[in-house]
Amino acid sequence: MSTAAPTTVAAFDRIGDENAFAVLARAGALEAQGRDIINLGIGQPDFPTPPHIAEAAIKAIRDGHHGYTPAPGIAPLREAVATDIHRRLDVEIDPGCVLIVPGGKVSIFAAIMMFGEPGAEIMYPDPGFPIYRSMICFTGATPVPIPMREENGFAFDADEALAAITPRTRLIILNSPANPTGGVTPKEQLDTLALGLAEHPHVAVLSDEIYAQMTYDDLEHASPMTHEHLRDRVILLDGWSKTYAMTGWRLGYAVWPQALFDKARKLAVNAWSCVNAPTQYAGLAALEGPQDCVAEMMAAFDRRRNVIVECLNTLPGITCRKPSGAFYAFPNVTGTGRPAKALASDLLEVTGIATIAGPDFGPLGEGFIRFSYANSQANIERAMDRIGDYLTG
Repeated sequence: MSTAAPTTVAAFDRIGDENAFAVLARAGALEAQGRDIINLGIGQPDFPTPPHIAEAAIKAIRDGHHGYTPAPGIAPLREAVATDIHRRLDVEIDPGCVLIVPGGKVSIFAAIMMFGEPGAEIMYPDPGFPIYRSMICFTGATPVPIPMREENGFAFDADEALAAITPRTRLIILNSPANPTGGVTPKEQLDTLALGLAEHPHVAVLSDEIYAQMTYDDLEHASPMTHEHLRDRVILLDGWSKTYAMTGWRLGYAVWPQALFDKARKLAVNAWSCVNAPTQYAGLAALEGPQDCVAEMMAAFDRRRNVIVECLNTLPGITCRKPSGAFYAFPNVTGTGRPAKALASDLLEVTGIATIAGPDFGPLGEGFIRFSYANSQANIERAMDRIGDYLTG
């Protein structure tokens, strides 16, 4: 009997991975063995979904909302998204260009599939969310990294990014506030990029703004959507996972340029049909209900941010800039003399602290480790004590 496996197309050999889920699985396996594991790896708020949001989903089920919805999402939710964007960015959005999707990754997938093919170039942040590069490679396009350097506060340099554009560039991916660094691109850099893109009308922009409402120190989020001359080629990605502690609900959205919306809608019809109805009603309650839950979570994240950065900077061989957004610290660990992946592995296996090595977010992540402070302050302090004992032992 032949043992040869069925032949798959080459594109599937180019798909990457997201090591955060591998670390989560390993941490779970160690916990099952009786180990005390503190997870500072996964990018997931440790707060429960606010009760009024969960109750809206329960009510939707009881009210009979358990069938198909239109592929782009229910009209009230698309309208609420447009209203929320107007409130936050002072930009008028046509609800007819809002596509409700099952999580932020879906919009990344759709945008990169739309512009990526052999011979095309797609620019993406490095270090950055690993799915960007994974999907670029899947399409056969050439990934072109935009460096996110520590000395720049982990923000891109607009002039450097503009200089990397070629006639083959199809798409630029932006992410601010950023995963894994917590960096926030200053408005002046975004303005410079937007002005320069006027000379490159062939280039679209995917702006991943999933952490848009998670900035600190009164720092305002800047979006390319506010530049009117770019709106016919900006895809804005956002969702509920981080802001409202709804990661497992799998609910996101993208605002598409009108000329591209129907292509994205057809992908929805072919791939996922629609987002489940009760979750959409939960998303509606999140946007239209009280927002004090967001402020409370952000206040807690801010306190944890201060604690983890202060603690990291006391550890031998480690220095850490204070992040301006999201809930990640991205310390420089080169002073330990250890490669980042080896150090992150030992932190889990030896000390029981789950983290994600910087190279998992791109080659420029070498020398760094991502710590998520979406965990309790007590657990963060315990974790820092263990790491300190390990590094000085």
